[in-house]
Amino acid sequence: MAEAPADASDPVAGLIDIPLPASISLWPETWTSRSTVAVAVVALVVSVAWMLHQRRLSRYRREALAELDRISRAPIEPVQLAQKLAVLVRRTALAAFPRQQVAQLTGPAWLDFLDRSYGGREFSQGVGRSLEVAAYQPLGLQRDQLPLIELIRRWIKVHHA
Repeated sequence: MAEAPADASDPVAGLIDIPLPASISLWPETWTSRSTVAVAVVALVVSVAWMLHQRRLSRYRREALAELDRISRAPIEPVQLAQKLAVLVRRTALAAFPRQQVAQLTGPAWLDFLDRSYGGREFSQGVGRSLEVAAYQPLGLQRDQLPLIELIRRWIKVHHA
């Protein structure tokens, strides 16, 4: 089939399309660029895996803080509040530390352990002492338990093994 002759009155009829350049690859051209991309991808995967691992390890902290919020908002007597707080601290310590290290501790040894893991003295010499006597001396508890709740909140957030 022959091409139709170009009409002399149409100036565009004789033009030829311009060839387009080849598409550009997204893959780097040099080996150094490729290795840089590979290292960046590996670093990203490792850092995401590390972050997920850390999140999984600190799950008990998030759950303990959520339970502390539930306990502190519930309308209960100061004696029951202190008892629930003592149980929460014990359970959190058992989740964070080896059972052999925590389970047998009572009295001053328990409060010293909490101080050592926290880096302060508020448990053995401050408001945290009420955790030790909560079950035995209900009349010695103060009505305002907010300082104790805040101490336990700080301990849950920052204790270390």
